[in-house]
Amino acid sequence: MDPNILNQLTDPMLLLAIIAGLAGLGIGAVVAVALARRDRSASAEISGRLSQMAESQAAVQARLGEQLQAQERAVTKALEERLTELSKRVGDRLQDSATRSHNTLAELRERLAVIDRAQKNITELSTQVVGLQEILNNKQARGSFGEIQLKDLVENILPPSAYAFQATLGNGKRADCLLKLPNPPGPIAIDSKFPLEGYEALRNAGDDAARLQARRRLAADLRTHVQAIAGRYILPGETAESALMFLPSEAVYAELHANFREVVEESYRARVWIVSPTTLMATLNTVRAVLKDVQMRKQAGVIQAEVTKLLEDIARLDERTGKLQRHFDQAADDLRLIRVSTEKITRRGLRIEELEFEEPETAEPAIAPSRPRAVGD
Repeated sequence: MDPNILNQLTDPMLLLAIIAGLAGLGIGAVVAVALARRDRSASAEISGRLSQMAESQAAVQARLGEQLQAQERAVTKALEERLTELSKRVGDRLQDSATRSHNTLAELRERLAVIDRAQKNITELSTQVVGLQEILNNKQARGSFGEIQLKDLVENILPPSAYAFQATLGNGKRADCLLKLPNPPGPIAIDSKFPLEGYEALRNAGDDAARLQARRRLAADLRTHVQAIAGRYILPGETAESALMFLPSEAVYAELHANFREVVEESYRARVWIVSPTTLMATLNTVRAVLKDVQMRKQAGVIQAEVTKLLEDIARLDERTGKLQRHFDQAADDLRLIRVSTEKITRRGLRIEELEFEEPETAEPAIAPSRPRAVGD
């Protein structure tokens, strides 16, 4: 061996160092062993805690899973209920919408049908208006139109015996209608006139000059008609002192009384009364009342004779009633007397029934029989 080495080994300091190193190694080994044991127990504890945590986590996961499943089922059920309710609501709304649509379509069809009928009526009315315009443009046809309107009014108000159409007067003229009134006032003639041309010209006048000319034309036509009626249908001794001119248009009548006062006054002086359909209706109602009054006066004698006969019958009935009353009074008096006699007989029977019959001790003289009483006693 190397002497240096041996010297080094025998050096106390070195030995102390070696011993210290060996001691340190021992302590380190012990510490290492202790640490190893500590690590094993800590590992076991950690492992146990990890196992507990794993189990807790598993339990928590299980509970979370169950809660999630329960929530999922609840959500699914709620969604199904909401979907069912939504489906029902949508179905109801669709049904209501279909019903309203059906009703709307039905109403629409009805309205279209009404519109179609109205359109047909308008078409027919337009055709009739065109026909009426054609009639009014023709003087002869227009005259017939007025006569027909006059005839309808008279026939609807008066009895057939109160009028005559196209009646011929003593001068050979024929009136459109003759009202058969008694004297006074006598028969009244009615003639229909329709001055349409002058009225249409007045309506269509574009300026003052045309309007003035149309007014003059209409006034001249009306004066001509008034004078013609006054000369033809007012006959002294045969007709009344007046006649009627019938205008079959309320518009012409209104225009006449609104703007042709002088023509109306001339007709008054000529005793020609201008009437429209409305005023003629009122006049005819007045005529009907007059005719009814005349008929009442004609029947007044017959009514008076019937009333006289009725009074005679009442007098005979009163006489016969008096006789019957006297018979009743006599019968009542006889019954009273019979009742008096019956009461007397009843009282005497009662007195006889109350008597007590005993044998007398001595004979008594016989009582003379009493005379019979009269019925009235």
